[in-house]
Amino acid sequence: MGPIRDQRGDHLQDHSKEQAPDERIREANIMQDSILHEGINEVIGTTRLNAAPMGVILRGGRYTLALFKGSHTAENIVRDGWFIANLIHDPVIYVESAFGDLTDDVFTTEIIDSTEMHRLAAAEAWVAFRAEVIGQSSEAYSILLTPLREEILARSIHPVNRGFNAIIEAAVHATRYIMNHDPELEWLIRHHLALARKCGGEREKQAAGMVEELIREESL
Repeated sequence: MGPIRDQRGDHLQDHSKEQAPDERIREANIMQDSILHEGINEVIGTTRLNAAPMGVILRGGRYTLALFKGSHTAENIVRDGWFIANLIHDPVIYVESAFGDLTDDVFTTEIIDSTEMHRLAAAEAWVAFRAEVIGQSSEAYSILLTPLREEILARSIHPVNRGFNAIIEAAVHATRYIMNHDPELEWLIRHHLALARKCGGEREKQAAGMVEELIREESL
């Protein structure tokens, strides 16, 4: 699975340490204009040379993650204590990272708070966090995220596209379907794939084919 690339930096917010005055740099407690918005933000989360779609929850100014135990992301966060939320508008990358490992060359390194962190080189924007386990059950961790730095690399405007959104939904359902082969989930996946093909562009159609092939293999 191959990477896509786009890189341009012109906006930086750094919360890891005190900086010279700069209108682009703000303290973590006044991130009202943060890249991420209230609610659940669907991103590609990166840890050490690992990427997977994640939902970063922002409620009342508090950033959190809910992670199942046993995943590479959970293991890396517990060990290393950091997490980067990557914003990228490519449905193929969402599908590739949901169901497989991306190659090392899709990552680039940032040194933040004296720590080496990995993000997607093709990210249009990203937010780096300190990550701390604040609770757990037998199945999952609750992770508190503290923002350290955020950067916009490409000022792109993406009109709302139901095809792209449908790929996200199909991928979420598919990650659960491979666990239990629930027929209702399969129906939902096929519903969203049909919507992706109807409303999406070429990348959405390619991503739909990838999910469909995965479901076909699981159904054999």
